[in-house]
Amino acid sequence: MVAGQRDRAVLVSGEHATGGARFDVPEVDAFTRPYWDAAAEGRLLIRHCADCDRAHHYPREFCPYCWSEDVRWRPASGHATLYTWSVVHRNDLPPFGERVPYVAAVVDLAEGPRMMTEVVECEGDALRIGMGLEVAFRAGVPVFRLL
Repeated sequence: MVAGQRDRAVLVSGEHATGGARFDVPEVDAFTRPYWDAAAEGRLLIRHCADCDRAHHYPREFCPYCWSEDVRWRPASGHATLYTWSVVHRNDLPPFGERVPYVAAVVDLAEGPRMMTEVVECEGDALRIGMGLEVAFRAGVPVFRLL
């Protein structure tokens, strides 16, 4: 490969064809498996605390508000509003290089937590803070699109 040339290898079975690391999918462990299994079925789950009645995301085994360990998975509505975003024009990590430009975003889920994600099916210049979004799934990963 010529120095400075981007790796354009095709993705095969969730792994980069060159055998290199992928940076768009996390490692699934026993704790997060319910989240990723639901996402593969087109459902978004968040964690909810039974003690203080608050939802949180990213998934943790304890409540970040009251420190209770009485937290459970709960279905999310899939609705959100756009909090902020950035259009990414360069990313050398596979497979993001093939996706540029893309919209990296933070959304406020209807249940309260904020979530880092990607907005799809929309150009960055059409986005506005507070816009309504709905969850969609790309290869088992939650992304958001305009309502």
